[in-house]
Amino acid sequence: MTLVQLVQAIYLISAVLFILSLAGLSQQTSARRGSIAGMIGMALALIATVILSLSESERTPIVTLLLIAMALGIGAIVGTWRARTIEMTQMPEMIAMLHSFVGIAAVLVGFNSFITEPPATVHLIEVFLGILIGAVTFTGSIIAYLKLSAKISSKPLTLPGRNWLNLGALVVSALLLVWFLISASFIPLVLMTVIALALGLHLVAAIGGGDMPVVVSMLNSYSGWAAAAAGFMLGNNLLIVTGALVGASGAILSYIMCKAMNRSFMSVILGGFGQESGAVASSEAADMGEYHEILAPEVAELLKEAKSIIIAPGYGMAVAKAQYSVADLVSKLRADGKEVRFAVHPVAGRLPGHMNVLLAEAKVPYDIVLELDEINADFAKTDVVIVIGANDTVNPAAEDDPNSPIAGMPVLKVWEAKRVIVNKRSMASGYAGVQNPLFFKDNTSMLFGDSKEAIDKVIAAL
Repeated sequence: MTLVQLVQAIYLISAVLFILSLAGLSQQTSARRGSIAGMIGMALALIATVILSLSESERTPIVTLLLIAMALGIGAIVGTWRARTIEMTQMPEMIAMLHSFVGIAAVLVGFNSFITEPPATVHLIEVFLGILIGAVTFTGSIIAYLKLSAKISSKPLTLPGRNWLNLGALVVSALLLVWFLISASFIPLVLMTVIALALGLHLVAAIGGGDMPVVVSMLNSYSGWAAAAAGFMLGNNLLIVTGALVGASGAILSYIMCKAMNRSFMSVILGGFGQESGAVASSEAADMGEYHEILAPEVAELLKEAKSIIIAPGYGMAVAKAQYSVADLVSKLRADGKEVRFAVHPVAGRLPGHMNVLLAEAKVPYDIVLELDEINADFAKTDVVIVIGANDTVNPAAEDDPNSPIAGMPVLKVWEAKRVIVNKRSMASGYAGVQNPLFFKDNTSMLFGDSKEAIDKVIAAL
C-alpha cells in the first residue's frame, strides 16, 4: 500500500466516524458516544493530513513539521482556553463565531488555489463558488455573533427594497462569474468577494432576534458547503465528505427549526421578525388586564398539593445557571412520589438543543425530558406547570391572535394546566419582542426574580 493509499484509507475511516458521530448526536442517550466518535475521526484526519503534507511539501520535512506544529499549537491553545472559559449561555454566539472561521478559511483557500492552480474552467467555478459561499458565511456569522452576544441590537435591519438588494447582489455575482470564466482575472473575483461580504452582512442583519435559532443552524449549513467547496479546490475527499455532511445536516436542522416556528426558510432569510431582546412591555400589556404575583412559599404549597408537575425551561434558566437548582427541586419532588417531567420546545433558548444540554449537564434523567409533540397533550391533565425563563415558546397568541408575528408557531400549551407559575425577572417581552397574554390569565401567577434564586427559595420553603 502506497502512502497516498494509506492516507485515503484513513480518510475513509474518518468519514465513517463522522457519520456515526452525527447519528449519535441525534439522541441524548448516545450523544457522548457520538462526540467521542467525532473526536477520534478528527484526530485521524489531522494525522493523515500531516503525513500527506510532509510527503508532498517542497520544503524540508522539519520546516513543514514545524509550521504545522505551530498552527496546531496555536489552534489548540486558543480552542482549549475558549472551551474552558465559555459559559453555556454563550454557546450560541461562540458557534456563530466558529462558523465565521470556516467561511474566511474557504475565502483564503479559494484565492490561494486560484493563484497556484492552472485556470481550468471547472476549477475556476469551484474557486468562485467557494469564495462566494465562504464570504457570505464569514460576515453573516460575525453579525449573528454580535446579535447573540447583545453587542448590537437584535432588531432586524429593514433597508428599503432589501429583498431587491439581495437579488441584485446575486445577479451581479452571476455576471461576474461569466466574466471570471472568460478572463480568469483577479478583478471579477475581488469584486464578487466584496459583494458577497456585503450580502452576508445584510442577510443576517435583516433577520430579527426571534429567528436567531434558525440563523445559527443556517450558518452551520453554509459553513459546511464552504468547507466542501474548499475540499474540491484542495482535492481533499475527506473535506468534501465532511463539508457535505455538515451542510446537509445544517439544512435539515434549519428545516426542523422553521417547522417548529411555523415559518418558511425563505421568509426567515428575507427578513424575520424580532425586536430588541428584553424590550420593555408596551402599552399593549395594559390592555390585557392585571397579572397576579406569587411568592416562593406559596409556590411550595402548590407543589406539595400537586400530583403531576411539568417544568418548561427557557433561556432565562440558562442565563441564571439555574439548571442545578431545578434538578435539585425535581429530585425532591420525585422523592415525594410526584410525577415531574420537562417540556422542551424545539427552539427553547437561542440554540437548537440548548435546554437539553443544560438539563443533561445537571444530571436530569433523559426519560423525563420530553419534546413538544410528546407532552403537549398532557398539559390539560397537569396540576402545576412551572415556566422558567421561557416566553415566546409558551405564548398563546401564536394560536389565538392571527395578527401576531408568531401566529401559527407551535407552542407549549401550558395555559391548559390547572395552575401555571411563570418565573421571570420582569414583565418584559421575550426575545421576539412579542407580549405574552399567558402572564395575565386567571390561572397564571408570576414568580419574579432570578431563576436560580427563586427556585432555591421554593426548595427552602419545601
